Amino acid sequence: MDLFALMSLDELSLRMSQLSMYPLFDMAHYIVSAMALKEQPGAVDVAFRSPFACWFSSMLYCFGGAILSGVLLAEPTLAPFSNTNNVVLATVIWYFVFYCPQDVFYKCAAFLPLRLVLASMKEVTRTWKVLGGVTQARKHYNEGWFVMIAVGWAKGAGGGLMSNFEQLVRGVWKPETNELLKMSYPTKVTLIGAVLFTLQESQYFPLARHHLMFFYTIFVVINKVHYVYFLVSKSIFTILHFVWCYFFLLF
Repeated sequence: MDLFALMSLDELSLRMSQLSMYPLFDMAHYIVSAMALKEQPGAVDVAFRSPFACWFSSMLYCFGGAILSGVLLAEPTLAPFSNTNNVVLATVIWYFVFYCPQDVFYKCAAFLPLRLVLASMKEVTRTWKVLGGVTQARKHYNEGWFVMIAVGWAKGAGGGLMSNFEQLVRGVWKPETNELLKMSYPTKVTLIGAVLFTLQESQYFPLARHHLMFFYTIFVVINKVHYVYFLVSKSIFTILHFVWCYFFLLF
């Protein structure tokens, strides 16, 4: 596109699309995921009563998207654990988040400037996961839009979509927290990304893949930084949800 060349974004977006997620971005994803688990009510108690249950819950946070997308495509559920390097890295991070002396590791990662960086890097991995899920589904169902969207959504937001199962591992049962009943911001923005990448992969979206990756990544990173920094409780989709319900569902 001439506009991209004019703004010098074409080369930048192409280089960004070639970034490798391992190890730095994956590490940020594992740190943020383990911290999110630790901040759940009762998670620290479980960590000392049953370290294995805590570890398994952490792995669901870290690899939930890959596990769920594999289930949807009837692929081996344990396939995400076949990459030893990733599992070892996630396990080491889990150990330091929960068992580091004086809680030094968690306190450092929770320091706001560093937390903003880690959260931003995790959002970058979201783009790669969503796109990976869409392209993975397209290999099996070339014209299956809904399958491509579902798998891309599952791979990018699997940790949230599997939250009820993860809670069961820790002995908690809260069906009212089901993501399908009350979607969180990450689940919503991942669904939108899955739709956009599905349209792009099907050549119904007027942007090259690396351009869409660039803009989607910038969007999710900026919003995540805004939410973490200002501790915003409501997402930008709240007003869109209200408008949708008012005009189309007659609420």
